[in-house]
Amino acid sequence: MANPSAHAVAAYQIMDELSPYTSAGQAVFAGLVSGLVMGDLTTGLYIGGAMQLTVLGVGTFGGSSRIDANSGTVIATAFAVASSMDPQQAFAVIATPVAALMTYTDIIGRFSDTFWAHRCDADVENMAWGSYNFHYLMGGVSWMLSRALLVFLALAFGQNLIDPVVAALNGDPAWLGKGLTVAGGTLPAVGFAILLRYLPVKKHVAYLLLGFATTAVFVTLFGYIGSLNADIAAVGGLVDGAQLTGQYNGLPMLLVALIGLALSLIYYKSDQAAPAVQATAAVEIGDDDDEL
Repeated sequence: MANPSAHAVAAYQIMDELSPYTSAGQAVFAGLVSGLVMGDLTTGLYIGGAMQLTVLGVGTFGGSSRIDANSGTVIATAFAVASSMDPQQAFAVIATPVAALMTYTDIIGRFSDTFWAHRCDADVENMAWGSYNFHYLMGGVSWMLSRALLVFLALAFGQNLIDPVVAALNGDPAWLGKGLTVAGGTLPAVGFAILLRYLPVKKHVAYLLLGFATTAVFVTLFGYIGSLNADIAAVGGLVDGAQLTGQYNGLPMLLVALIGLALSLIYYKSDQAAPAVQATAAVEIGDDDDEL
């Protein structure tokens, strides 16, 4: 269970958030790598995607801390695959609580980094550049340990705790496990709602409609591709006794209407904005003539 790859992922992701920021320090990426390491990519992507949506509208300002969705994803994916736990339950019972608890390790990491920052200030005053490089690197090490150490402890010693929890949730109090699963399923919607609350949705509602409709279209197309692949295999005799089972329907008219509405709104807004831009340009030209 204590796979070194999981600790390395947790350590790398916090550093990616702090310095290079390649977007690899996201929960969905943590789920991707954790799923590959544990041999269950579907579970990893589900938990990572759910955690990504949960924190979609949550950010940090100044020195504030937030839940560690990445480490929660790593731990939940590892336990879910190892214990054959339902991914939805793992997200609700493990990923979310662990991510919230690791807010305290984030505070410890920030405190440790402050200690090394003061050492760096002293090194600059004394022009001790060798010591400065060492203390600077130790600041990064303290950040990485604030994630990797807890992930190691959880994966090394937490299996004996998780197994009874999984057995209990699937036993007599199964209603509790189902309730937690439903509650966990609402969290991604909450995160998305928080994001929409701070975005200028009313001003750019056309792009929201266009994004929704485009996503639905691609989901439909990819579903058709999967069905078509199975039917081609059946026709070619690759699957014995198989018959055509795919259902190919046209795109819903509602999606087509939403796309048309979004494009119309975009054109309308741009057409309304054009006279204002022309009037502003005319005023500026007139002012230039007066100066001349």
